[in-house]
Amino acid sequence: MDSAFLITAFVTLFVIIDPIGMTPIFVALTQGMTAARRRAIALRACITSVLILIVFTAFGEAVLDFVGISMPAFRIAGGILLFLTALDMLFERRTKRRQGQADQAEEEDDGDDPSVFPLAVPLIAGPGAITSVILLAGQKPGLEGMAWVMGVMAGVIAIVLLLFLAAGLLERALGRTGINVVTRILGMLLAALAVQFVLDGLKGFGLAG
Repeated sequence: MDSAFLITAFVTLFVIIDPIGMTPIFVALTQGMTAARRRAIALRACITSVLILIVFTAFGEAVLDFVGISMPAFRIAGGILLFLTALDMLFERRTKRRQGQADQAEEEDDGDDPSVFPLAVPLIAGPGAITSVILLAGQKPGLEGMAWVMGVMAGVIAIVLLLFLAAGLLERALGRTGINVVTRILGMLLAALAVQFVLDGLKGFGLAG
């Protein structure tokens, strides 16, 4: 397997899922809960996210074929979507939107169990992550490529789980300013990756060299 592809897959999914930026939201959603309940919610959210993304990795391209969307067209559309996500990260709109989703879930569920909504969906396995696994699986067709994408995705979500379990320590160590700096750096990386996806899609149509 091409090591460059593995690095691209890891960076793309890490930036999109954004484990560091997700941690303060997890702290807010589980505020006042016991350590055992926090661990259970973190584990449930991550397992649910992995299962959802596995389904889209395995069957996403088949769904595109069924509705008549070519992979180059999806790469261009996905690249644009990821670029908009990068802009949100650079200008803090993404964090505010996620916090709004978390607040809405707290109001609706009265703080019961945020593991499936909003943690698993849409915060971890959201549109950006779903788009990314389909795009990455399309870059390396076949069972081996699919397995590598699933493995990288599971690894990134394992990092999410570890940071959730150490959420309090991380929040105190980085502080709000540290988290904002990391989010902006990741946003710049994602913008570059998004442009690359668009260029790959244009190459598929023979419009770029």
